Amino acid sequence: MGNIFDDLNPEQAAAVKCTEGPLLILAGAGSGKTRVITYRIAHLLQNKDNPCPPWRILAMTFTNKAAAQMRERVNKLAGPASLSVWISTYHSFCARLLRLEAEHIGLSKDFTIYDDTDSKKITEICLKELNFDVEKFKPSVICEMISSAKDKLLDPESYGVHAMTTPESIKKIAADVYELYQKKLKESNAVDFGDLLRYSVDLFKNSNTVLEKYQERFKYIMIDEYQDTNYAQYILTKLLAGKYKNICVVGDDDQAIYSWRGADIRNIMEFERDYPKTTVVYLEQNYRSTKSILDLAGKLIHNNHHRKPKKLWTNLPQGDSVVYTEFPNEFDEARAVADKIRAFIENEGCSLSEFAVFYRTNAQSRIFEETFTRFGIPFIVVGSQRFYERAEVKDILGYLKLINNPLDDLSFRRVINTPARGIGRATVLSIEKNAVEKNLSLYESAKDMHTGGLLKKAERFVKLIDSMIAEKNNMDASEISRIIIEETGYIRILEEQNNIESRSRIENIQELVSAIVDFEASADDKKLASFLENIALISDVDVWDDNKEFVTLITLHLAKGLEFPCVFLTGLEEGLFPVGSSAYTMDSLEEERRLCYVGITRAKKYLYMSGAAQRRIYGQIRWSIPSRFVKEIGLKPEPEVHREIFKGDSLIEASVEHDVPAGPGAASHFYKGLRVKHRDFGEGKVLEVSGSGDDLKVIVQFDAGFWKKLLVKYANLERL
Repeated sequence: MGNIFDDLNPEQAAAVKCTEGPLLILAGAGSGKTRVITYRIAHLLQNKDNPCPPWRILAMTFTNKAAAQMRERVNKLAGPASLSVWISTYHSFCARLLRLEAEHIGLSKDFTIYDDTDSKKITEICLKELNFDVEKFKPSVICEMISSAKDKLLDPESYGVHAMTTPESIKKIAADVYELYQKKLKESNAVDFGDLLRYSVDLFKNSNTVLEKYQERFKYIMIDEYQDTNYAQYILTKLLAGKYKNICVVGDDDQAIYSWRGADIRNIMEFERDYPKTTVVYLEQNYRSTKSILDLAGKLIHNNHHRKPKKLWTNLPQGDSVVYTEFPNEFDEARAVADKIRAFIENEGCSLSEFAVFYRTNAQSRIFEETFTRFGIPFIVVGSQRFYERAEVKDILGYLKLINNPLDDLSFRRVINTPARGIGRATVLSIEKNAVEKNLSLYESAKDMHTGGLLKKAERFVKLIDSMIAEKNNMDASEISRIIIEETGYIRILEEQNNIESRSRIENIQELVSAIVDFEASADDKKLASFLENIALISDVDVWDDNKEFVTLITLHLAKGLEFPCVFLTGLEEGLFPVGSSAYTMDSLEEERRLCYVGITRAKKYLYMSGAAQRRIYGQIRWSIPSRFVKEIGLKPEPEVHREIFKGDSLIEASVEHDVPAGPGAASHFYKGLRVKHRDFGEGKVLEVSGSGDDLKVIVQFDAGFWKKLLVKYANLERL
């Protein structure tokens, strides 16, 4: 086993060898943290002095993609012995745990996992039943509030008490919805993502026998990306590690960017307080980026105060200088990115997959999509409509979910008249009424009404679902899906339509069957429940293929964990990045800075940073100044970049080097782009000039993040 340490630097080796007691590995970007985790697992399995049985090791991370990569690496290092190591995401671990221990929490083992779309739909149903206006109280907002409550381990009753102490009426509404929402999930034998964590914690807290069983089983626990854990994950981890305290967490406080979804940076910052006698190892050697890129990242992140001090370094070459450009508008920015990519491909023979465009908000992707389409550059937008959220795919999955769990009312509603079988809203209301009167699920109610002769139109539907329920444990998931598609006539109906849209939908259904077959090829459990659990926990990044020939368009939040030879970090404008209100609280500003740091450190060889002097947002033109992050890293715009400036009432093109107009008079002293200083507002940049003489006015974007329209005669502006 000693030879594997030849593959590690001294700090990595120290982390791998430290197997007993709590261990905190502060791993900078690109420092080989996955290597350390996988080698540490292999070392535990093959340690000559004290080998650990594989089933006593638990490793958890945050995406299925990361878990699969981790397992693949461990298998290469340790061979078949590693197959019994539990390597999964938090949610996958909890789903597996709850299926094994379902009876302890009042669930049956075939419970359904509702995804985000399902959760929003149930929330909407609850709002309507409680007579709340879904236009005023958006289901997505209420759904997020419920999810946040679950991350904090608040059940409906606790959240209701919490809501009583706040004057915000929306919290009281969310509390009412939460109570009904949870009732509907229980009736449908379903859980959402938050329940997976909350129920697992409840399971351990309420059953010492179960807790002791898993504390004894998992003698060694490893958590990747620990800075991204929320309160529920923190408590779950602490309960599991309670006996042996052989807990190793790996993370980087400089990459903590998910507070908006419940992640708490205190979990990693205060780890040593939670686990006395912690060994701390710093991984600071970067194997990904050039020195130029790392120097820039270091300048930026050192502006944060709430962090553990560390400095990344590398033996890689200095590399090309990082370039920052301010463009006249977002269209010029997108065209320049497209031009640069085409030049790389034509002159350097680069692959499309080597390029990524990062942006702060999803809305920014549109300009790049349109521009790349015109330029003929293939691209993929990571985080756009997921395959499993397409209507025809969700329809077939609705059948599969209902077969797996006949109590699933949400899936029943989706498929009862899909494809159309003459069952309208009035019939569904009758089914719902019968269900309430007889305390039945909707499927049981439809079956009851059919048996009683009241629902002839559903005869074929009921027979199909019943036959599949009877066989679901004897058939593979792919076989069931093919029967459903054939018996419902779903594809035949689309074939009759014979248009571009219907053909595309047919292809998606065929791709679903292929996805099921692919799953079965690598899964130990090929049954329906296993497949449905797998797809319910898929994230946006899990379905991204880094080997395909296209440019990747992706938000900065989704880009964490990825790397590219060439990165375009766009939209670096005050108010956009850092986004809006982030400028006004220290914590949110520091998180925005960490997000920018993450973007910079995804680049391996080339990094191009850019912004726009003006951008259309919500249909309105907004003038901008460069992001404060640009100033913090000391970058200046390229001098040859052209922008629009005002001269009187007309627009002209001028070089940045030559945009100072000549001539006497007040107007000649104020022009777009001029830096000025105001006694009360501080320094800023002139965005627009209008009027003349005593009526000369300027719009100034001040560095503090706001703009003012000023009458020059009285403003006493100092030209800088």
